[in-house]
Amino acid sequence: MKRPALLAFAAAIAALAQQEQPFHIQLLAKDFTFTEGPAWSKDGFLVFSDTPSDRIIRWYPGREVEVMREHAGGPRGNAFDSQGRLYTCETRTRRVTRTDRAGKTDVVAADWEGKRFNAPSHIAISKTDHVYFTDPAFGSEQDKRELDFYGIYHLPPRGPLKLLAKSATRVNGIALAPNGRTLYVGDADARTIRAYELDKNGDATANRVLIAATPGIPGGLAADDKGNLYVTAGKAVISYTPEGKERYVLNIHGAPADCAFAEADQKTLVVTSRGEVFRAREEK
Repeated sequence: MKRPALLAFAAAIAALAQQEQPFHIQLLAKDFTFTEGPAWSKDGFLVFSDTPSDRIIRWYPGREVEVMREHAGGPRGNAFDSQGRLYTCETRTRRVTRTDRAGKTDVVAADWEGKRFNAPSHIAISKTDHVYFTDPAFGSEQDKRELDFYGIYHLPPRGPLKLLAKSATRVNGIALAPNGRTLYVGDADARTIRAYELDKNGDATANRVLIAATPGIPGGLAADDKGNLYVTAGKAVISYTPEGKERYVLNIHGAPADCAFAEADQKTLVVTSRGEVFRAREEK
């Protein structure tokens, strides 16, 4: 092998080595229909949605999974607030609900200016309880639309619902930076990730394209405590720096749809992938 070719080969091997996935992956649950919406409760359990079967599933470490809620309105995205209340995007009933620790469920948002949502999808909640969610529409959900746009919404701890941004393309996955000052939103049609800068009131002041082309349709988003972003796209989870530079690709069986950090130290990445749920723990 000639020296230039040898050097190129060595550089390629080095690049691949840098992108090796640093996670140990375990199967957490299986035999579901289509899982999304993983969210960790500070009470020590994980929830996720099995959307087609209309159920929210709960898992305590060391136990078998169990049904937490049935007839859940076509649940997709889930998130907990600081009081341990569960917020759920319900695609079939086209609303966002909040379930308290006693199991009482209330509707917190169902329409914008009198028109029903398309199909709320993903949700993120800040440490100060600012709630953000996306409202795209996929498949037959398009047939029932009353709104002529796809929205990103902001529900403050106090006060009415706000429309953070309108989009002509389908916004979907959503996540907050650790400091709560940047909101990341994936676009399933444009295959981009945008970053919205938030002010002290939780409202957007500016936005930019952070990732111009994801390798596949972006689904769920999650951010770790260092601000690195994780995006489910295609058949993998791609990790990016806060500046949008690719770090590595985490290969997951099936087709990953959503992800979230979980467990007490928030170091475990939970990934939902079709009928399965995986637990990915960073190797030391």
